[in-house]
Amino acid sequence: MSLRTIAVLMPGDMGHAVGRVLRDHGYRVITNLTGRSTHSKDLALTGGLEDVDSLSEIVAQADLILSILPPASALSLAQDVAEEIAQLDRKPVYVDCNAISPQTVQTVGKTISESGSLFIDAGIIGAAPGKGRGPRFYASGPDVRPMLELNGKGFQVLEAGKNVGEASAVKMVYAALTKGTWTLHTALMMAAQRLGIRDTLIAEFEHSQDAALSTIRARVPFLPADSARWVGEMEEIAATFEQAGVTPAFHKGAADIFKVLEQTPFAQETRADMDASRTLEEALEAYVQYLPKP
Repeated sequence: MSLRTIAVLMPGDMGHAVGRVLRDHGYRVITNLTGRSTHSKDLALTGGLEDVDSLSEIVAQADLILSILPPASALSLAQDVAEEIAQLDRKPVYVDCNAISPQTVQTVGKTISESGSLFIDAGIIGAAPGKGRGPRFYASGPDVRPMLELNGKGFQVLEAGKNVGEASAVKMVYAALTKGTWTLHTALMMAAQRLGIRDTLIAEFEHSQDAALSTIRARVPFLPADSARWVGEMEEIAATFEQAGVTPAFHKGAADIFKVLEQTPFAQETRADMDASRTLEEALEAYVQYLPKP
């Protein structure tokens, strides 16, 4: 099929940047901003996305729909879109690009497929287009050709297998390393802060774990801005591990760390307006105030 109109639901930090590069490559990119925050509306404007009045109009006009939103909303959006698709003769391709477990994405895929549309499972790894090397979209399912058409249009698309769930599994296991490691760093530094050994530990890290300390300083003070949506991602990773027969406890713990960070005032920041001068020490002093009492 020839893709002309692509819908991005929803235009957050990743979604608006994906929409922008697709627009730069000649596609008409649409979204629906009903009920969205001022921040999301500003991002959509920055990305040049066209606001369409309703979800029904999105489904009626789009050749391909990219679902890019917090994990907890992935299934409900798919259900809403499937209801609209079922009423139409034309069937847009639906691509779930969310950080969800293989079992969750299989449920999403079943919902979409029963409405008559082609479903593609996709997992995004990397920063939004325009930042660093940009993201790589892993795509899996019986027919991923519509996604492969977007390869090189501001991001890479790689085939991850013929089964729905394989692309999401790649994303889950990858994020288990990256975000899982950041939460481990945060947990151990909060423990050090509470135990009164923070400065001694940092001095030892400077001596024997300099690379790890650099990562801790670069990441730990700035995690709260993403903590609300990453709680759900850690829970999906835990479910993925459990399905594979591996303990889910690591990433249930990671979700608990993000729940602490979600309570801090820093969680009200966005990536665009966060205080980039905040130090590790300042962050830890704030974080421990939201830990349970020992």
